[in-house]
Amino acid sequence: MDLSLPTRPSPPAAPRATRPLLGPTWFAAVMGTGIVANAAATLPRTFPGLRTAATVVWAGAGVLLVVLAACYLRQRAIRSHAADPVMAQFFGAPPMALLTVGAGALLLGKDVVGLDAAVGVDWVLWLTGTALGLATACTVPYLMVTRHRFAPDAAFGGWLMPVVPPMVSAATGALLVPHAPAGQLRLTLLLGCYAMLGLGLVATLLVLGMIYGRLVHHEAPTGTTVPTVWIGLGALGQSVTALGALASVASGALPAPYARGTAVLALLGGIVVWGFAMLWLALATGLTVRTIRAGLPFAPTWWSFIFPVGACVTATGTLATRTGSSPLSWTTAVLYTALVLAWLVVAGRSLRHATQHVRRSARQNAG
Repeated sequence: MDLSLPTRPSPPAAPRATRPLLGPTWFAAVMGTGIVANAAATLPRTFPGLRTAATVVWAGAGVLLVVLAACYLRQRAIRSHAADPVMAQFFGAPPMALLTVGAGALLLGKDVVGLDAAVGVDWVLWLTGTALGLATACTVPYLMVTRHRFAPDAAFGGWLMPVVPPMVSAATGALLVPHAPAGQLRLTLLLGCYAMLGLGLVATLLVLGMIYGRLVHHEAPTGTTVPTVWIGLGALGQSVTALGALASVASGALPAPYARGTAVLALLGGIVVWGFAMLWLALATGLTVRTIRAGLPFAPTWWSFIFPVGACVTATGTLATRTGSSPLSWTTAVLYTALVLAWLVVAGRSLRHATQHVRRSARQNAG
């Protein structure tokens, strides 16, 4: 007779925690890091060592772009993110990351790799980023209309992300206009950049109206949504930057009367939009200070502070250079100082967040 005690069935093994997917929001880190470098190369006033430091930062943005792109493509999460009405908005970040790093190749990288190599790199990144940006600008609004469902108070700054990339293509494409073959190809590139500027600017104004209506008619945003309000500043700043950059190269592609007209548009249109951008800056600052007092937890949306301020720096610097205005020049310097300080804070918090994530993953694997 068996006198052994009956054995209790062993409990099922607890499933390991599923690792969170890397979202396209993290490509805003490349955008923000890249704009810190690119803005330094376009400042009306500079000081010794700034260009060297900016080149190092640009190289770091390039490395980060490669790492994030490899990690994101490997997880094969594009469909699941496209089905998410919030995450899908940030598909605009990867193309803008490509465009920002590509522009840095011409502004800064040419000192390291040579002009020919820099032009080649920028062409590849600009063409890729522009194609992805146009696809995003068309696809995400279509998904919003046909598949996603939104509450009356759903509008937020992230809705600008899909429609801003064409404006970034316009601003960065201006750098390539002098390097395009003279004649029809150069003219087509210039006109295409103006068309993309119009696409992005009109869409931005439509979305800003919806965001403002949401802010006025519903509860004020809280928590990690608040930084996305700053994206409106980035969209407006990019339009001013694009107007100035395209006017600077228009004489090589357009007849004289129209080239002079682009200069007028860059100044008068640019300063008008810049004024509205300052209003949005004040609104975003007020909402952010209010939220910080209540507690603002870290999230990838913190990178929404960086690229928009950088776009405001390049916009103000463009107007300062075009007009010779000392107040605008000093405003550019103040904004760039704020940009660098904000970047240091957000980059430091992001590194801390990434380190904690790696440690948690290591513990899960060990368990």
